[in-house]
Amino acid sequence: MYKKVIDTAKEKMIKTKEFYQKDMLSLRAGRANPQILDRIVVDYYGTATPLKQMGNINSPEPRLLTIALWDPKAIPLVEKAIQKSDLGMNPSNDGKLIRLVVPELNEERRRELTKVVRKGAEEAKVAMRNTRRDAMEQIKKLKKDSQITEDDQRKAEDELQKLTDAQIKDVDKIAAEKEKEIMEV
Repeated sequence: MYKKVIDTAKEKMIKTKEFYQKDMLSLRAGRANPQILDRIVVDYYGTATPLKQMGNINSPEPRLLTIALWDPKAIPLVEKAIQKSDLGMNPSNDGKLIRLVVPELNEERRRELTKVVRKGAEEAKVAMRNTRRDAMEQIKKLKKDSQITEDDQRKAEDELQKLTDAQIKDVDKIAAEKEKEIMEV
């Protein structure tokens, strides 16, 4: 009976961890990574369109991204969207291809990015703890309604705590790897 509660909590925690991991991939660490453009949305003929749906994004060199749009007439729109974004990059184009040079990160910017990583990790951990709390309440309700025994309740709570600890440890590991990547010169 309580297994369903734990499985639901596990699913939510894994989704939280995956969301955090995906969010960290879009964080710029001085290397050209096409995923840093995932958050860019272009006003394409009155429709908000994700940049990755408008063309191919490649990284031919460590500090260069190229965007080959399927509709060359959209180049000015994409350039405007990139300039409005918080990436701090200036696009250049040759009429067919948009080039983005990823600038070197200075020490101050690296420290700011590590703060963003830590803040995101803390938010993910808080979300996981909230999931644990909700699951614990459901387990206590099952016990109160006499659907599970006291032993089952303790077993479920232990299992839930171990699950939470493991997921939080994974988030910490992701954060540590990202911080290491950011601070690498």
